[in-house]
Amino acid sequence: GSYTLIVSALGYAELSEEVTVKSGQIVNRQLYIETEASELDIVDISAEKIEAQNDVQMSVQKITPKEIEKLPTIGGESDIAQYMQVLPGVIFTGDQGGQLYIRGGSPVQNKVLLDGMIVYNPFHSIGLFSVFDTDIIRNADVYTGGYGAQYGGRISSIMDITTIDGNQSEFHGNASVSTFGAKLNLEGPIIRPKTVGGSGVSYAASAKHSYLDQSSKLFYTYIDPEGLPFQYTDLYGKVTFKGENGSKANVFGLLFDDQVRYQAISNLSWRNAGLGGNFILIPGGSPVLIDGSFAYSAYGITLVEDGVSAERRSDIAGFNGGLNFTYFIGDDEAKYGIEVIGFNTDYVFTNEIGTQIQQAQSTTELAAYFRYKKNFGKLILDPSFRLHYYASLSTLSPEPRMGIKYNATDNLRFKAAAGIYSQNLIAANSDRDVVNLFNGFLAGPDNLQDEVTLENGNTREVRHSLQKANHFIIGTEIDVTSRINVNVEGYYKIFTQVTNINRNKIFEATDADQPDVLKRDFIIEIGEAYGVDFVIKYKMKEIDLYGVYSLGRVTRWDGIQSYAPVFDRRHNVNFVGSYEFGKSRLWEFNARWNMGSGFPFTQTLGFYEKYDFSSGTGTNIGTANGDIGVIYDDLNGGRLPYYHRLDFTLKREFV
Repeated sequence: GSYTLIVSALGYAELSEEVTVKSGQIVNRQLYIETEASELDIVDISAEKIEAQNDVQMSVQKITPKEIEKLPTIGGESDIAQYMQVLPGVIFTGDQGGQLYIRGGSPVQNKVLLDGMIVYNPFHSIGLFSVFDTDIIRNADVYTGGYGAQYGGRISSIMDITTIDGNQSEFHGNASVSTFGAKLNLEGPIIRPKTVGGSGVSYAASAKHSYLDQSSKLFYTYIDPEGLPFQYTDLYGKVTFKGENGSKANVFGLLFDDQVRYQAISNLSWRNAGLGGNFILIPGGSPVLIDGSFAYSAYGITLVEDGVSAERRSDIAGFNGGLNFTYFIGDDEAKYGIEVIGFNTDYVFTNEIGTQIQQAQSTTELAAYFRYKKNFGKLILDPSFRLHYYASLSTLSPEPRMGIKYNATDNLRFKAAAGIYSQNLIAANSDRDVVNLFNGFLAGPDNLQDEVTLENGNTREVRHSLQKANHFIIGTEIDVTSRINVNVEGYYKIFTQVTNINRNKIFEATDADQPDVLKRDFIIEIGEAYGVDFVIKYKMKEIDLYGVYSLGRVTRWDGIQSYAPVFDRRHNVNFVGSYEFGKSRLWEFNARWNMGSGFPFTQTLGFYEKYDFSSGTGTNIGTANGDIGVIYDDLNGGRLPYYHRLDFTLKREFV
């Protein structure tokens, strides 16, 4: 009969030929095929699903430079500060000042680590840029709640950033210039390894500088012909020592500087400098991983306002270090470690009526933790326990935490987490400030009121001076397809004790006849934050889509009134899209849309003539001219209108 003979081989063009064979006949053919390169369909090799099935992964967002670059850029430079704004549960009150509020927590309740070092102010005053250069970031893990006992000292969130190691084989570098500033990155070997995988020494360095105060006079005259008053400089350097078995040690240093000069209004400047090191030790033939870090950093900020005799100043300097041991026991994992933190704070502030608040304090914190992750197949249990001792307050805080995940199917997972969290550090500004470029820090005071009045009228004894919160989170992960993933999390944070600057202080603390709420430097507040976050991701060869919807509510009680803080946004939506097209996909189109409901604000009811009684009881109000006084409605009783922004970026790469 008749047949079609087909010859195919990888790397060659396919050949087919019709052949007819009669009974008893032998047919011979010589077939010649030509070489040909074949382009295969995309193959995705990812450990994300295996990790999702074996780790609880509660309220954590893993950020890589590749994801940051998918976001429309400001000034042509992608930055993690802009990417943070599209994460679930994150609210920002404006581009200026980097005011990020994570699931009801204020900025001081978010801990930022860079290679193990505490960074006290990670965002520049302009708010569009962080102190971290995207090109040196390896990855960033952002925990918005329910994190394990290996992290402590903050009651809302953790941002853990690690940087790349320098190239051990060859020199690499890049430079860029934009209307906002310029940057330079360098990396390369100091001592090359003699064999593949051998020991060696390398370096990585980054420098950023903004000249917006000068370039804005040319490019952004429609904003202000005198230019925009923002300038910053960021320097980071790292030396890596690598061993043959994967062990390594790093030494790094940083210097971040920020300047804001509002003409005839105020001058603000801050600087963060630090030096640190970390290591990873892999003992041969042992299922244990040992890592540790130690760092020293100093941060100082000063605000001088025109017409105000006293400046506002805050300084904090100290060290932090830790040692961790991780054991791998089959599919299980045990981890324990210790941490030590010490810092000095010095703060001076003069309020609106001329009363000075001053605090200088030294504090030391010691902590130990243990965590054991047990894999039962479909069920994953991740309990942990932390003991945190605050030496300056003589207070021990036991903090149990639990994470759990159940793999119902390969594509459906349920998870939950709960824990107790504490911190001593407080902000040198009030949560009631809408925008505050002054990001100062204080150690928690030990002279708080003896009791706090609850909203139901009862009183509760104040037994310690720590800020504390309890987290409760449940969620589910759904792999709709291999390219579509949905994550839903509901959370409830109870801020059982929050320390805030007392903006109602009008008497000295020594005035025994006055109530605490009018004479204390600080007051205790109680709060709640609850809501639900929906996240959907879609990835394919050319298209990357990411959508977030957050529904939340935040309330505070200060002992007198219940109010919504300025970052209480009920609805928040973010969509991010990226599309690569053209020959070799050298074109890239990025888009971001954000829509949020209105923030709360205090409305004005009316005005009146206000006298300062400068002549005492002799002031004649019949002939004197008073100032304009304002009558306010309830604190944050009104709502601003809805807000939205739409950003586009079109990029073309030339190779």
